[in-house]
Amino acid sequence: MTDLKAKEAAFQEAMLEIYRRAKAECEYNAIRFLQMVTDFGGVETAKKLLLSDDIQYGFTKLWECGCLSLTVEAHVLLPEFRHFFTREMQRRARDRLLAHDPHFFDHWKEQH
Repeated sequence: MTDLKAKEAAFQEAMLEIYRRAKAECEYNAIRFLQMVTDFGGVETAKKLLLSDDIQYGFTKLWECGCLSLTVEAHVLLPEFRHFFTREMQRRARDRLLAHDPHFFDHWKEQH
């Protein structure tokens, strides 16, 4: 497996982990998200969600649960995954997180 394929597989697994943790920690069964990840793959799903002008229902549910670190937006900004996404996509992710929690990166940096 090439390095790029391995990183893509790791992102895919991270997206599946979002689904599992959202269900366990927030009692949110993100079945539509799971279906998108299964159909399109993690990277393409993240791109579709980021390019949408609408805030996704799942993002809102995770925000209400206090779990913004589980969002696709947070994962897109992780150093090991950010190369999959354009600067514009990263900016959108950052802006969404900050719009919902102006101090998000203060505590997120401690964890990552």
